[in-house]
Amino acid sequence: MNSDFNIEAYQYELPPHQIAQFPTEKREQSRLLVLDCPHELLQDMKFPDILDFFSPGDLLVVNDTKVFPARLEGRKDTGGKAELFLLEYPDFNKSDTVHKPAGPSHAGKVQCITVTGLIKSSKKLKPGSRLFFNHDLEAELLQFLVDGKVQVRLYFHLGSGQNPEDILLSCGRIPLPPYIRRNDKDHPGDRKRYQTLFAQKPGAVAAPTAGLHFSKSLLRKLQENNIRIAPITLHVGYGTFSPVRVKDIRQHKIHEEYVEIRSETAELINQTRESGKRVWAVGTTTARTLEFAAAETGEIEATQGWCGLYIYPGYRFKIVNGLITNFHLPGSSLLFLVAALTGRSRILRAYNKAIRLGYRFYSYGDAMLIIC
Repeated sequence: MNSDFNIEAYQYELPPHQIAQFPTEKREQSRLLVLDCPHELLQDMKFPDILDFFSPGDLLVVNDTKVFPARLEGRKDTGGKAELFLLEYPDFNKSDTVHKPAGPSHAGKVQCITVTGLIKSSKKLKPGSRLFFNHDLEAELLQFLVDGKVQVRLYFHLGSGQNPEDILLSCGRIPLPPYIRRNDKDHPGDRKRYQTLFAQKPGAVAAPTAGLHFSKSLLRKLQENNIRIAPITLHVGYGTFSPVRVKDIRQHKIHEEYVEIRSETAELINQTRESGKRVWAVGTTTARTLEFAAAETGEIEATQGWCGLYIYPGYRFKIVNGLITNFHLPGSSLLFLVAALTGRSRILRAYNKAIRLGYRFYSYGDAMLIIC
């Protein structure tokens, strides 16, 4: 087997203290490792230095998905603790029904929405079991699905002036990745800092972390330098945390995620490419979306649908000229994507240098700029 396809070739040793547990005090204070592939250069810089690598007329494409509070901690109808992790953002425009509650009286009405999720409980629940999160929100287990998923019906008890979105915000917690192991996983700062400034559309259970480094000040400087920004949407799903369990990475299957590229963004990308300027993808989610929407001619088309594009070494990029990204877990599909852009040996050399230099890794960690 070609070593590019062997999962063992994507392992590296990371000291635990280099897994960032908190963000930097300010967004742009992270470090930046610049990997210039054409010139075989590695540079240790600060994130604001990224401005030096953009030219007027270049385009940064960002992911405008918004992380929603998907983790709900509550109690079963028997009194024991249980947790519901929502795998999708409830469609509040498509409630199943609105009616008066049948149980204890609540002021107002109840809005019911069916969603998929994961339930964590000391004892397996049965269909019909109920979970209670507070006075305003409860859930009923409807049925078990494949891969440990469940279908549940959420009951939002709407009092005077309440809406279900606000109830979810008050009950739910931001779903931090499992490698962030803190005692205060409900830190109020996470609601702000585990969210990019581009976030507009709720639907993600994990942040597109490359965008976390951009501050308002940095965005103003980009605008002053005539560096344009255009949004796409990819709602990062729970599958982003799924480990690769095969030896030959070509046999791995990734979960589909909802993507959307508006016609205005597609036109701007095509114009940028036609003018000879660079298209920079802010994050692997953006890179996948752009490549998914690329026609064989190399043009981007307006797109709305489900993306299952799996990128690993051997893939030829059609759109992306450069990538801004965080550091990814060993043996992960995100590391395979970056290796497809840079070459496996080159990216692993860069990672090993970042480790030696004390870079902080993963979601709240430092960043890379990859020049193709």
